[in-house]
Amino acid sequence: MVDSTFRRYLEEAIGSGNALVAFSAFDSPASVSVRLNPFKPGCAVEGRQVPWSQHGVLLARRPQFTLDPMFHGGAYYVQDSSSMFVGHVFRHLLSKVPMPSSRPLRVLDLCAAPGGKTTDLAASLREACGDGFMLVANEVMKARVGVLADNVALWGDPNVVVTSDDPRSFAALSGFFDIIVADVPCSGEGMFRKDEQAQQQWSEDNVALCEARQRRIIADVWPALAHDGLMIYSTCTFNRYENDLNVEWIARELGADSLLDGDALAVQDGIIATGHGYSLVPGHVEGEGQYCAALRKTSPVEITGGRTGRPARSARPARKEQPIPKGIEDLLTKDVILRQKAETVTAVPASLAGSLASVEQCLHVVSAGCAVGTLKGQILVPDADLALSLMFRRDAFPYVDLEMQDALSYLHRDAIILQDAPKGYVTVGYRGLPLGFVKNLGNRSNNLHPQSRRIRMNIPKEII
Repeated sequence: MVDSTFRRYLEEAIGSGNALVAFSAFDSPASVSVRLNPFKPGCAVEGRQVPWSQHGVLLARRPQFTLDPMFHGGAYYVQDSSSMFVGHVFRHLLSKVPMPSSRPLRVLDLCAAPGGKTTDLAASLREACGDGFMLVANEVMKARVGVLADNVALWGDPNVVVTSDDPRSFAALSGFFDIIVADVPCSGEGMFRKDEQAQQQWSEDNVALCEARQRRIIADVWPALAHDGLMIYSTCTFNRYENDLNVEWIARELGADSLLDGDALAVQDGIIATGHGYSLVPGHVEGEGQYCAALRKTSPVEITGGRTGRPARSARPARKEQPIPKGIEDLLTKDVILRQKAETVTAVPASLAGSLASVEQCLHVVSAGCAVGTLKGQILVPDADLALSLMFRRDAFPYVDLEMQDALSYLHRDAIILQDAPKGYVTVGYRGLPLGFVKNLGNRSNNLHPQSRRIRMNIPKEII
């Protein structure tokens, strides 16, 4: 375990008695939990419900998720149970937010990769708002944003927009967001059970570095939060410097009221109330470490003097696109705007059009809506993301439900034979959950599962 300075930091944050319990738990095995997708029902997971998450399940053991087709179809997300507490705070505050009448509710998940909190927010927003929201999930690290975009696609909610920008770029969207969730990079004390490197890299200097970086991140994005807008601030660490003291700094220097002071959000014994938020600590809860607080912005929105987002691109001759074939809207259950870039056709919910246009003026958008397919002349080759999307019309293509072995072979990108299926494009799935598409040729089929998402391990010859 780390040195005496960490022990002092932890005792300062949660008290010496609570810290003693935590120290005894740091060497115990980490728990395993998943969060079900309420809009892709039918996934049977045995376990105990996470107390603060209606769709969270604590598992008795860690299964091999790679060999579960339901995992690849976005029926659930593997997420630490303590991390789900941020979603609990979000839902608590969301119930108190007035819904805009002429535009979608705008929410930003600022440090979103790999996507656990993003998918939790998306499900909560859809349950509360229906189609009346836009969730921007941002990840500044280019190496991580692809994972985020993939996980968003698997989850399937078309109202999630993935961006990749530094927090300071959001200042150009003055007062744009009603809620910002900032799960900021931290010293990682809450990950000590799962990550031995986190223990080895911990130091007093690193805590100070993280504290300063967190303040910069919040100050940079602060102009994008509306007056009276809500910010949920969270870390996976315990010390006061990165947690309560930073919340005090935000309130004092940027202009906000701390919202969780004395708020009865703890839903079970073991969640520790701090000065301005809540701390979840191993030994007291089954999950890993998590801190969460919330603030309401009281300072006026500053109108920026000019565009501070990504620089405008130089004008290029417009590429002549082939016309989008008629009937593509019939593949979808919602009113959409079809967009084309080169041969790729995407569909964006019409309700997002105005808000998305503002985002695209200032930020680098990685994905929005749903990739529908690729044009080959006047033929549309369906994209795997279409089958995974919540707005996919299930009867748009013939459907074949695969047995476990064939489903894993498909996800491995092996050729599968669909003897009784019609020729042409066919949706394949498992237990009623769409996984993607094949082009059935009769004696064989072309597997359209994305190469980047294929199962790389060898598939056992028989899965029980």
